[in-house]
Amino acid sequence: MFHVLRNEDGSIASLSRAERAGGELLGDDHPDIQAFLGRSAGSTGFNEADAEFVRVLEDLIDTLIIKNVIRHTDLPVAAQQKISKRKGLRNRMQGALNLLGGDQRII
Repeated sequence: MFHVLRNEDGSIASLSRAERAGGELLGDDHPDIQAFLGRSAGSTGFNEADAEFVRVLEDLIDTLIIKNVIRHTDLPVAAQQKISKRKGLRNRMQGALNLLGGDQRII
């Protein structure tokens, strides 16, 4: 929940988690809060779909490499770096929380 102070035109002037004199209490998912934070109503669906699609692409690249269709070095250097960075992040996450199972594939 946010405590909201509004401008004369009704738009949000400021947000606070702490109680504010003259403030209005609104839920985190209120459209005015989302608009103030620069989030559109439909963007969350796209963000989730994009994150899921990135994982699909990672798995596809892994499969192509495992089946020797492509090599990691066939990719542009920038792509190699991004893939390695994501793999490193995922491996650290797996090691710390072990939530994702035993995916031991290495590029």
